[in-house]
Amino acid sequence: MSTSISNETTFSGKVALVTGAASGIGLATTKLLHERGAKVIAVDRSSDIETLARPGIVPFLADVAEEDSVVRAVALAIETFGKLDILVNNAGIIINKPVVDMTLDDWNGILAVNATGAFLFSREAMRAMIPAKQGAIVNVGSYACYQAFPTIAAYAASKGALAQLTRALSLEAIDHGIRVNAVGSGDVVTNITNHIHADGPGFLAEHGKNAPIKRAAQPEEIAEVIAFLASDKASYLVGSVVMADGGMSVALK
Repeated sequence: MSTSISNETTFSGKVALVTGAASGIGLATTKLLHERGAKVIAVDRSSDIETLARPGIVPFLADVAEEDSVVRAVALAIETFGKLDILVNNAGIIINKPVVDMTLDDWNGILAVNATGAFLFSREAMRAMIPAKQGAIVNVGSYACYQAFPTIAAYAASKGALAQLTRALSLEAIDHGIRVNAVGSGDVVTNITNHIHADGPGFLAEHGKNAPIKRAAQPEEIAEVIAFLASDKASYLVGSVVMADGGMSVALK
């Protein structure tokens, strides 16, 4: 019973900002942080984000790759709730194309959201957190932080960049009492591949069977790891990429 009560109030008094919050991991994370007491700025470029509006959750329609939108999103947290304690860089997109078929726009589009967006939000969040001498940034990576397979060169490059951003920024941030870490997720049953496959969640559920655990994750499972990394329970984790991929990153195929 005591553990349940503790979980429900883990983020009481905290203010979080979650990107890619309209669906999948971002939606699950937004709901979980809010359920455990946090006030949340929920950011997404889909108008579906507006359906999250309720006491304690403020939706913000924005493209994470646009600098002005990022500045305004962080400012909204300060104006609405007075501070920012937690940033979850979750927004991400993917394409499946061989490099020889990829356009510069394809490449730049993936890097803009997955890497540049995380840089911009991290920079603005750091500027808000430094005066308070505390905070947590959690980046949502992938087994593609370390591994690759054909057709995901842009995605893998962006997630590799995210892992290195996590490490480098963590060393700059910790002197200010701010922890930066990442979760390396495996296949998760979300809509991220809907533009590629007729049944994106079904494809990911099937692809997840390649992991040693023999299944894909549900968004809520990854949200739990994100919540842990954002909490004081992870107080000694700095610059870590915690793999939550069902064993994919340790299996030799």
